Amino acid sequence: MPLSLNDVTNIIENLQINYKYEMLNIELALNKISATDIYAKYSLPNFNNSAMDGYGINTKDLNETNEFEINHKIFAGDNECLNVPSKKCCAIMTGAKVPSNVDAIIPKENVSLNNNKISLNSNIKKNQHIRFIGEDIKKDEILIKKNELIDPNKITLLASQGICQIKVYKTPKISIFSSGNELKSYYEKIENSQIYNSNTPTLIAKVRKLGCDVEFLGQAYDSVESLKELIKNSLNSDLLITSGGVSVGDADFTKQSLDELGFKTLFQGVEIKPGKPTLFGKINNTYILNLPGNPMASSIMFDLIGKLLISKLKGQKNIYHNFILAKLKNEFITKPGKTTLLPGFFDGEYFTISHKRSPGMVSVLSNCNGFIILDKNCSVLKENSIIKFIPTSWDFSTDIKKDLLNYE
Repeated sequence: MPLSLNDVTNIIENLQINYKYEMLNIELALNKISATDIYAKYSLPNFNNSAMDGYGINTKDLNETNEFEINHKIFAGDNECLNVPSKKCCAIMTGAKVPSNVDAIIPKENVSLNNNKISLNSNIKKNQHIRFIGEDIKKDEILIKKNELIDPNKITLLASQGICQIKVYKTPKISIFSSGNELKSYYEKIENSQIYNSNTPTLIAKVRKLGCDVEFLGQAYDSVESLKELIKNSLNSDLLITSGGVSVGDADFTKQSLDELGFKTLFQGVEIKPGKPTLFGKINNTYILNLPGNPMASSIMFDLIGKLLISKLKGQKNIYHNFILAKLKNEFITKPGKTTLLPGFFDGEYFTISHKRSPGMVSVLSNCNGFIILDKNCSVLKENSIIKFIPTSWDFSTDIKKDLLNYE
């Protein structure tokens, strides 16, 4: 019996995964998931330092003078940091350690320099242009939480602390195979009765985009024995992904092949259009996701369910889809009764539903950057109504030059 999208999400989020770990250099940890909380070893900055090239003074001296003799210079990296005598200053470079009795830095461009003396040309505020210990990061504060994704900005944090290696979850091993006598690989010659297999390259690319390695096991023919052979070859994987072969046609042998190998069904069918014949279950320790055979349905169901599943298998905390509130470009009218995935394009303000939406099409998603999900009871979305856009592509560039500034 087909399940609702919410029920399917609950099944995936409650999977009990036996995670494995590894230690990796931080340069190799991109797109991995942290297996521990990681704490700061040092405060950052680790010492008070100058944010400008300029001159350091004690603001108490401003009560008596506006002219300061340069007593000494301090360069970035100097370990010795002499205090500044009364009514004198130090020349100091950006990043250099600030003497303990200096409480303001005056930028070079805000002083007049004459005979090793500076005259101040502007109002001085205490603590100006000083970067204080721990104002960026405090020692022992948490930098990265367990189950967080390691992205380039997280690697910046780790490098700033001199952290060389971290403990991460091992990326799940994922296998893919194709099935169907009518399918041919893109490098093969096809007959009039055959079509090129676009699902497998698409799924491989989507898995890699999520930071996982994937193994292509080959193509099965329309027979139980051929399918069983490829399924058995995939059972050293954490996840097997395939498409098609679970509908009601005479040549749809995938479910039969799975069952003969001890398949435990976790759900069969999703109450959604397109994508109803999605199957998910397990043989021993290998999860198996069988997506629809139609190209558009296969791709968009991977974006909806496959991404959620892989995030869970990776050990990631943020597994759920988020959305962007957008305005609908044109009114949309439909017959209620089914939860529906509607692909389209979001331009930063408006979402336009694709006029091509047939599950068997291959051109649809190449012109889309996400989708919306229409409730089964909804019959109309009015122009300019606020909708929840779910992005599938974060390449958010445009061929239109836009003003990027914000104004009052």
